[in-house]
Amino acid sequence: MNKFMSVLEDILLPIADKLNNNRYLTALRNGFMVALPLIIFGSIFVVIANFPFLDQVLSPEAFEAYKAALDPASAATLSIMGLFVIIGIGYKMVEQRGGEAIYGGVVALSSFLVLTPQILEDTAGVIPTSALGAQGMFLGIFTAFISAELYHFFVRKNLTIKMPAGVPDAVSRSFSALIPITLTLTAFLVIRILFSFTSFETVQNFIYTLIQQPLTALGSGLPATIIAVLLIQVFWFFGLHGQIIINSVFDPIWYSLNDQNLAAFKAGEELPNIVTKQFIDTFIVGIGGSGMTLAVIIAIFVVTKSRQLRELGNLGGPAGIFNVNEPIIFGLPIIMNPLILIPWLLAPVVVAIVTYFAMDIGFAPKPAGLIVPWTTPALLSGYLATGNKIMGAVMQLINIGIVFVIWLPFLKLLDNQYYGEEQKAQEAQKAE
Repeated sequence: MNKFMSVLEDILLPIADKLNNNRYLTALRNGFMVALPLIIFGSIFVVIANFPFLDQVLSPEAFEAYKAALDPASAATLSIMGLFVIIGIGYKMVEQRGGEAIYGGVVALSSFLVLTPQILEDTAGVIPTSALGAQGMFLGIFTAFISAELYHFFVRKNLTIKMPAGVPDAVSRSFSALIPITLTLTAFLVIRILFSFTSFETVQNFIYTLIQQPLTALGSGLPATIIAVLLIQVFWFFGLHGQIIINSVFDPIWYSLNDQNLAAFKAGEELPNIVTKQFIDTFIVGIGGSGMTLAVIIAIFVVTKSRQLRELGNLGGPAGIFNVNEPIIFGLPIIMNPLILIPWLLAPVVVAIVTYFAMDIGFAPKPAGLIVPWTTPALLSGYLATGNKIMGAVMQLINIGIVFVIWLPFLKLLDNQYYGEEQKAQEAQKAE
């Protein structure tokens, strides 16, 4: 076991360290964090707009008016979430280099819009919201990376306008950014023109055909999901925040799949995807945190005798309800503890497989594309994430049972060890 752990540590820790410190992945992660409050706001109002039985309580006209009144909440957030992510990435990319971060955000947004084709309607150019949401996410991410790098490059080369002393600081900074922004946007305009002469016609078509479509198809499958879940657990075992590391890579794919489900849910159509952002966040991570440790806390109270474990349960229980499980991860401990390596790796993978097939055969509803805050307690989050369906909560309850059963023998082994040590300590105290 020690040799196996040593091999894993030698292979995975350098990889995790590089991923965790990569400036592009860091900016990508932080860009999504910028958009998250807006995404959650929009999701909340989609849930409110689709409360069960409302269409039976209200008249058809009143129900349509009710939904129309709430639709702007999601249209102004979820439908254009790509814009917020782009601004966040550009901002964070330039901020990392010590530059004027706000210009990184706006140049990223403007570069993306330069590449985005418009539909002519009544002599006015219109950009469809589908291009501004998760569908345009991949292009937006690449554009934000490249535009921020170009902007920083031109600033570093001192291609700026220096204003004389006494000019207000805001004016001076604005003129200082003028040339770098102009050169960056010109580069993207040239890219757009060049693509118009290709068979793809637009950069969007190129990205979607060669990158987004294959990656989305791969990320929506069970094998890639199992690998992602397993890596989250392995990184956490070595003390690294596996969720952050893996999310940096998979979030663009999962959010794109999420957006497809949301569009189908709002249109009353069949949901196309099982694996989405909420599949991971609600049915795996959203049951006590990474590793689904809410079931472990329940098992602690049901089967353990060790005072150490029961006190840990008291400490971690309230936080675990809201999917915060650091007390369990560091207190059990889970990190570098060979006694619990097997259930720690196995339980989430089994849950992912069971949940996937349960949704595939229609036993449990698929995630509806709604972003539920990660601190939402289990059962409630399953109900909300599936569009107010009780079987979403039932699926979470089944998952808790699966984790409980897998952990039980290993937790009893750990309990016997701790309980034996406590008994010896008590006997030593009595002897004194």
